[in-house]
Amino acid sequence: MRKVFSVLYMGTIICSCCTTGGIIGLGEAEEDRVGLLHTLATLPTHPESVPINALVAVKGTPLEDQKPVEIWEMIRMIATARIVMPKAMVRLSAGRVRFSMPEQALCFLAGANSIFTGEKLLTTRNNDFDADQLMFKVLGLVPKAPSFSDEGAELENEACEAAASI
Repeated sequence: MRKVFSVLYMGTIICSCCTTGGIIGLGEAEEDRVGLLHTLATLPTHPESVPINALVAVKGTPLEDQKPVEIWEMIRMIATARIVMPKAMVRLSAGRVRFSMPEQALCFLAGANSIFTGEKLLTTRNNDFDADQLMFKVLGLVPKAPSFSDEGAELENEACEAAASI
């Protein structure tokens, strides 16, 4: 987080190489979750992207026996993130593979307006692309078309370079 703060105070935007969300289910207290959202919401500029991840316990790791995150915990985090950072892309991220379509629908109703799609998220499996497309269709959600611009990519590269040099 120190690097993120340094980049922000330099007047540079947060780039995709910087994490601006968090993982819940690590054994943290509710106060820790509030602290995470408070920290992000009180930055000079709100992050553009706030991924909310539920721990995916992986066998053979120190957290393999961690209690799974309940859907209501995800909904509470997403709703709070939406309230305190109204313009951010609140992303329903890692761990959603454990949640049913109706549970994910509740996350969208609570304020999530983005997901990560693809077979894997770093080291854990993710929802199937076709299942996500079906969910969008059933829920009446229209995916935002990707937008690629040379100017945006150039700004992001500069921000990432600045972050890496701190």
